[in-house]
Amino acid sequence: MSLSKAHQQRLLDIAKASIQHGLRSGRPLPINLDDFPPELTERRATFVTLQKHRQLRGCIGMLEATRPLAEDVAQNAFAAAFRDPRFPALTADEFSDLDIHVSILSPAEPMAFTSEQDLISQLQPGIDGLILEEGRRRGTFLPSVWESLPSPEQFLRHLKQKAGLPPDYWSDNILIYRYRTEMFGA
Repeated sequence: MSLSKAHQQRLLDIAKASIQHGLRSGRPLPINLDDFPPELTERRATFVTLQKHRQLRGCIGMLEATRPLAEDVAQNAFAAAFRDPRFPALTADEFSDLDIHVSILSPAEPMAFTSEQDLISQLQPGIDGLILEEGRRRGTFLPSVWESLPSPEQFLRHLKQKAGLPPDYWSDNILIYRYRTEMFGA
């Protein structure tokens, strides 16, 4: 389901307001679902990605839809700004330099493949987001990661590393799930 430009802008405004609220209070923006249309209160999984001067500054999200859309964006924007373990907490001085992107995920679907090469041949660069699971290890890449890892082989090797596996690892127990995103930003 694609959102209207007005609804996309409303979600970007929520993300921005949640980060500003976090700078003042140390907490995400509280969301009153009665203030939103049904399209923004459906349970949807999102990621919020922050960039500063085109460099990643934080990215946090959910792979499963557990919260209403407006609330998920507020929580993930706050977490991307202040709780991404790869970065220090965002400072007020950095706020004006941020680009905020919201990705709304489709439900993930398991992929069927007979080998690593079969899997690679099914990948759609720029379109597919992937979740890789092997035992207790798990990693995901949003479709936007294809911009920096354009070949399916590279994408998969780096995803394995993100999940804590060697880049050349393969096992018949690997599970791969595919999803798509609707991404917008400012």
